[in-house]
Amino acid sequence: MASRLSVAAKQHQRALTRAAATSFNGQPTASSSTAPLLLNVNGAKEQPRLSQKFLCARTSSSGSSSSSSRFFSSTTKRTGDQQHNFSTAAAAAAQKPAIDNYPAGAPDQRHDPAPVDNSSVPSVSTLAQEEDAIPPFNLFTPTDEHEQLRQIVREFAKNEVEPQALDFNRAEKFNFELFQRLGSELGLLGPMVSEKYGGAGFDAVAACIIHEELSYSDPAFCLSYLAHSLLFVHNLYHNGNELQKQKYLPKTISGEWIGGMGMSEPGAGTDVLGLKTKAIDKGDHYLLSGNKMWITNGCKTDDELGDVFLVYANTAETAGISDAKEARKSISLFLVEKNFEGFSLGQKIKDKCGMRASNTAELVFDNCKVPKENLVGDLHGGMVPMMRNLEIERIVLAAMSCGIARRAIDAMRKHARERIAFGKPIDSFGQMQDHIATSYAEWMASRSLLYNVAQSTDLDKAGQRIDSDAIKLVATKMATRVCDRAIQVHGGYGYVGEYVVERLWRDAKLLEIGGGTLEAHQKNIVADLASSVGDNDLPN
Repeated sequence: MASRLSVAAKQHQRALTRAAATSFNGQPTASSSTAPLLLNVNGAKEQPRLSQKFLCARTSSSGSSSSSSRFFSSTTKRTGDQQHNFSTAAAAAAQKPAIDNYPAGAPDQRHDPAPVDNSSVPSVSTLAQEEDAIPPFNLFTPTDEHEQLRQIVREFAKNEVEPQALDFNRAEKFNFELFQRLGSELGLLGPMVSEKYGGAGFDAVAACIIHEELSYSDPAFCLSYLAHSLLFVHNLYHNGNELQKQKYLPKTISGEWIGGMGMSEPGAGTDVLGLKTKAIDKGDHYLLSGNKMWITNGCKTDDELGDVFLVYANTAETAGISDAKEARKSISLFLVEKNFEGFSLGQKIKDKCGMRASNTAELVFDNCKVPKENLVGDLHGGMVPMMRNLEIERIVLAAMSCGIARRAIDAMRKHARERIAFGKPIDSFGQMQDHIATSYAEWMASRSLLYNVAQSTDLDKAGQRIDSDAIKLVATKMATRVCDRAIQVHGGYGYVGEYVVERLWRDAKLLEIGGGTLEAHQKNIVADLASSVGDNDLPN
């Protein structure tokens, strides 16, 4: 069965094709080629079912019910409800007078228009019958279920996330209890994981919606959510074997355990293949040695590790690989629990510029004993899952940037409307209008690119780096600029912690660094363009 998203896209394309293939006299045009579909949407594909837990939560919190438990179905209710009646529109248009005629020499005198003979003009309905009408398509919420998800997460963020944000950021503490409710109440800790393991079975668009809405209220809380639900849960779901998924996914999707990923090191960030943590094969187990740095969810408190991690380590030595170039690529992935021998918390990293309500830590592996069955995927096969996960991570980091920017725009609009200077609201001054209008335009452009990229993202494959790099490059820079303008609009008030724009700016800055630096995205994009397109052939 085709997904609702795919069906909506096909309906849209068929309507465009029919309209393009019909002339004004109702006869086919010379060319009947298919009209191009403006949005890049995946082809038909069976979609996983929506979590029953999520549906129940939606029903109880929104007061509405759903007769279907499928996130994408083969019909689109909104299309039928909002479909244009072209015949009615044409009839109404025929009743309107033509534009007034102004006789030469008397421009200030109006005359009744001459009667217009519409008999030779075809009805608009000859261009597209009512059932052929182009269905409305909302890029940001393509289906009713996407819209419902956005409303529910927005309500949760407003009522539960927003009230705690300032206090937890000031205390530099992570709200673990609130995080658990995302699993126990909303079923959102495995958003793109099959229901078989307790997940919600969402797509990349839904993941963007969740991250955008949570970041509007508390980007730091959302960052920890990302590290758990994407860097651990989604990563393991796509790359682990059945036993590993059965063992670890239920606990992490329910919120009983919090997970993270260990990739960056003190001397290896952007140069991720330069990591020094190594794993040595000892027969029935591996010994991991090294340090991981800047690990989100690395600790629950100042002295307690997170529960479970996916850790990348070099395995060239254990395989006897001596060639330096090949050795850099010999990366393997391991599941490490906090109680494993030789695994400890190096430090909780404090006094960060931003994202203070998201715990960041250094992890230490001192001959950490890891069972052989905790190797995820193939030995030396960690690069593909690493790169695939980075692609989707960059997309949702861009979604976080869009959520931050939307909040900053709302804040500066409100302040500029209420702040009086020189006897009138400051939003009447051109400089303030420039800050607000430019911010809105940049935000809308970034958000449009974000959801276009998300809709074309296949969660089951790698090799989609160019667009994920592009949207993170654009959106993260946009968010920092917007927050900077918001502080400027607020003046001195924007420079103190009591006003949200100061925290938003600090949080937004990290997104230009984490998940790939701006400079890394630029390098990747140029390299991918050079290898995949000709001098004059950019992608359609």
